[in-house]
Amino acid sequence: MANYEQLKLSNQLCFPLYVCAKEVVRLYKPLLDDLDLTYTQYITMMAMWEHQQLTAKELGEILYLDSGTLTPVLKTLEKKGFVERQRSKEDERSLIVTLTAVGQDLQHKAASIPEKMVSCIDMELEDLQTLHRLLHKFMRTSIQ
Repeated sequence: MANYEQLKLSNQLCFPLYVCAKEVVRLYKPLLDDLDLTYTQYITMMAMWEHQQLTAKELGEILYLDSGTLTPVLKTLEKKGFVERQRSKEDERSLIVTLTAVGQDLQHKAASIPEKMVSCIDMELEDLQTLHRLLHKFMRTSIQ
């Protein structure tokens, strides 16, 4: 008889990652609702607050998002006045995304979110820092 131990949910890396990702996004939702942002829009804005201006390609690489996912997010953020999109004068194929003053102002409203999130998670700060380090290591080595 075959051993199907490897098919148990408790033996999978993907399952706890999936559950935790869903739970973290659920915890973010009420905080982001106050800013009229989805989680994907929020991480996009965090990248824009950090860099001010990026090509859509660079932004997609930072966020691990393909253009099919990123394009509607950018269109929505542009409609809200948080970013501007325009074609590069040097290369028409390249889309430049620039943070607006309204988008910059949103950063002040979002500044307390990370602290609020840490308080929602019942784990020691040291454990959260270890998890953060390990997840980034996983991203660097496993996601190409």
